[in-house]
Amino acid sequence: EEKSVPSPDQDTITMSVEAAKNALRRAGIDPVDIGAVYVGSESHPYAVKPSGTVLAEALGSTPEVHTADFEFACKAGTEGMFVALSLVKAGEIKYGLAVGADTSQGAPGDALEYSAAAGAAAFIFGQKNIIARTLDTYSYMTDTPDFWRREYQYYPQHGGRFTGDPAYFSHTKGAAKGIMKKAGMKPVDFDYVIFHQPNGKFPFRVGKMLGFNKKQIEPGWLVNRLGNTYSGSSPLGLTATLDISNPGDRILIVSYGSGAGSDAFIFEVTERIDEVRDMAPKTRDLLDKNKNYLEYGEYAKFRQKIRKAN
Repeated sequence: EEKSVPSPDQDTITMSVEAAKNALRRAGIDPVDIGAVYVGSESHPYAVKPSGTVLAEALGSTPEVHTADFEFACKAGTEGMFVALSLVKAGEIKYGLAVGADTSQGAPGDALEYSAAAGAAAFIFGQKNIIARTLDTYSYMTDTPDFWRREYQYYPQHGGRFTGDPAYFSHTKGAAKGIMKKAGMKPVDFDYVIFHQPNGKFPFRVGKMLGFNKKQIEPGWLVNRLGNTYSGSSPLGLTATLDISNPGDRILIVSYGSGAGSDAFIFEVTERIDEVRDMAPKTRDLLDKNKNYLEYGEYAKFRQKIRKAN
């Protein structure tokens, strides 16, 4: 139906800062206590200069902080989540911040242009005062070249239909089945499930293959109103789901990144969700308010699609 478009002065870093500030409002912690800041994206503004240091500085978490930028197509955000969570569990840091953010690219006239969007979601991992406890994690990876962009190329290339069955569906199903087997759980044991959303159909199709129903998927299904935010896709679905979750709800999230792989997490919502839910804007409220619609020419200018020939 519609998709988000970043302003000319917005990029992965600026969106990460806004998302992280909302996460801090709900966490109620001192940013100095954040021991790791990770930004996952395939559209970092700089080829040589980290996004993570800018974000950490903007939040007030420097200088005693570990930062890193992650890249793994659309699952770069959950990569950061996986590492931040692991460091907290290992006792290496008190809190870890992970952000999935992108200003997605799609060549003019390419199918990607229809859905490629922009957005960011941020999560703070810690041991105390959590809104959701992590019950399990799982990753599923292979070398599957379904989507790529080489150095100096402005737009990515993709394998068309090849991005479906041998790529998205194979890895998403593999990760979902793997984590459910590991946790001893079935689709009926979950209140909600979030899958990566490259388009409107894939999440429901893979959900049906696995035994999930529409009611479990729809709360985190944002692509029809937001577009495909790449590294922000499944993380934003998780934020929208947490906005309406109740204590005791169990949530499964499965990301997907071309190249290819999926990360899966099982979360159980705690009673603290009711305390912090309204401390920052809710995801769907942000989508509904202050909309400004663009003509295609304005969109092309904003996204620098009108380029001077050499």
